[in-house]
Amino acid sequence: MIRLPRLDDHAPGHFPDPRTALAEPNGLLAFGGDLSPLRLLTAYANGIFPWYNENEPILWWSPDPRCVFHTDALRPNRSLRRTLRGKAWSVTVNRAFRQVMHACAAPRPGQYGTWISPAMIDAYTALHELGCAHSVEVWEENRLVGGIYGVSIGRLFCGESMFSAQSGGSKLALYALAALLRDWGFPLIDAQVSNPHLLGLGAQEMSRAAFLREVAALAAAPFEESCWKDIPPIPAQLILEASPG
Repeated sequence: MIRLPRLDDHAPGHFPDPRTALAEPNGLLAFGGDLSPLRLLTAYANGIFPWYNENEPILWWSPDPRCVFHTDALRPNRSLRRTLRGKAWSVTVNRAFRQVMHACAAPRPGQYGTWISPAMIDAYTALHELGCAHSVEVWEENRLVGGIYGVSIGRLFCGESMFSAQSGGSKLALYALAALLRDWGFPLIDAQVSNPHLLGLGAQEMSRAAFLREVAALAAAPFEESCWKDIPPIPAQLILEASPG
C-alpha cells in the first residue's frame, strides 16, 4: 500500500518537501490539488511537476536522479545536419503554443493515450498567457514540423514535451531553445525523467539533491521576461551554426 500526502485545495502554494518523495515509484510525492497557475509555478520552483493520466487524480513528482540538458553542451549530431541540408526550415518562439501542445498530445507509434489531457492544455495555456510558459516551433513554410514547450521561472526552464512531424523537427526545436537559453544565461533545461531517447540527445542525470540546489538558485535569479517576446523567425541553418562544437 502506498501512502501519499493529499494536497490542500485551499493552499495552492504549499507542497511537501520533494526530498520525501517515494523511491518506488521513483519520485512520487503527493496527489490532489489543481493545475492553477500558482500551484504549477510553486511546484516547478521547488523541483516538482505534475504527471498523471486522464481520469486519474493529479500526481506530483520529484524523481531521483533528475534528467537535465546543459545548454552549453548540446551539439547537433551529423545525422541532424544531414537531415536539414537543403531544407528551408525556420524556427519561431511563442507563435503557436497551443498548437505545439496539441501536437505533443497526439498519439505516437507504440503509445496508448497521452498524459497531455485537455485540462493540461488549458492549464499550461493559462501559464503561457501569463508569460510563464513558452514554445519553440519549427516550420516548413506554413507547416508545423516540430516543437517543444515548457515553463520558465527566473533562469530555470522546465521542458515538458516535444514532437516531430518530420525527422529532425523536435531535435531542431530543442537545439534552438538551448541556443536562446544559453545566450540568456540559463545553464540547464529540466527534462524531468531520464530515458534512452533523452540521453541519446545529450541529456545527463543529476542527483535530486544537486538539482534542488540548482533550482533554488535559478528560480530566484532575475530575468527580463520580455526577452521571450517578438523574436523574429530564425533560419534553421543559423541554429546549427550557433551551436557549440
